[in-house]
Amino acid sequence: MNRLSTWPLERTLQIIGGRWKLYILFHVLAGPQRLSQLQRGIPGISQKVLVQQLREMEEHGLITRTVFAAAPPHVEYSATELGLSLAPLMDTLQRWGIGHAKATGDDARMVYCDGFAAENRAATAA
Repeated sequence: MNRLSTWPLERTLQIIGGRWKLYILFHVLAGPQRLSQLQRGIPGISQKVLVQQLREMEEHGLITRTVFAAAPPHVEYSATELGLSLAPLMDTLQRWGIGHAKATGDDARMVYCDGFAAENRAATAA
């Protein structure tokens, strides 16, 4: 594991930053996901990059990887308690993005999604 910053904000950005991690987290917060489901749900991500990002997220305790030996064998990725704790932050980031788009007159191009709402995630996790 790379050495993480001692400054909390920088540490957070090191863990969840990058192009794909929030997309991945969005999907696993909705429930367990197979690799193929994640790949279909995140257009533009290669399998190699997806696997790398999943490994990093697992290393940082955001997701768990479960191997099922049933026929056919498969792997599922799920959010951990630590991963679930990011749902309110993701909701706040989404709301900020919507506000920014409206303030700058760019809201006509926005793709709205209520998937980050913390109350929805709490119900899913229960």
